[in-house]
Amino acid sequence: MSTSVQIEESWKSILEDEFAQPYFAEIKSFLVEEKRKGKVIYPPGSLIFNAFNTTPFDKVKVVVLGQDPYHGPKQAMGLCFSVSRDVPAPPSLKNIFKELHLDLGIPIPSHGDLTYWAEQGVFLLNAMLTVERGKAGSHSKIGWQKFTNAVISILSEKRDGLIFLLWGKFAQSKISLIDQLKHHVLQSVHPSPFTGDAFFNNHHFSRTNELLLKQGQVPIDWRLPE
Repeated sequence: MSTSVQIEESWKSILEDEFAQPYFAEIKSFLVEEKRKGKVIYPPGSLIFNAFNTTPFDKVKVVVLGQDPYHGPKQAMGLCFSVSRDVPAPPSLKNIFKELHLDLGIPIPSHGDLTYWAEQGVFLLNAMLTVERGKAGSHSKIGWQKFTNAVISILSEKRDGLIFLLWGKFAQSKISLIDQLKHHVLQSVHPSPFTGDAFFNNHHFSRTNELLLKQGQVPIDWRLPE
């Protein structure tokens, strides 16, 4: 099974045992069958492991935990909260950009592609890596959470000094997987418009960079290139 997963080599090695588990074979079988039935699955197959391919295991500095891929056309690209450059930023991402501006004075970006963050070590992980078009949460019980829980646990075990950004109750439910004696955890409400203004002024972006600097690491450049 592991040889058929197209994923960056460091992750492939670290997650070899997970790819060999029966549940992972069941995820693959489910997705193959859904596509055979003509169902549209997001993101495209080549982008399912985009977060892993863009941020190798040893390069991870910051972990942002999302829940579900976007389920609209052309939105999901395998990085949580991120959308392709030609797609308008969804409401939650707009609020993330607003907090960036409030926190660091960074102008609101003209697009929502967060690849530049991922390339610097911001691991943008959704708990579910696929979704059926137009059906939020449709793949929440096919085994992805077992896989991504294992990813979080392995990061916690094998790395030190990571900064986990847990936005909202779902992300915060993963805190038991994180060794808080080794890592930093910053929590707030979800950036969704439904949480009102409570996400703003959490200063997670500046606090993340302060923690990185204290550890002798290069801070994240949160600006997005045009």
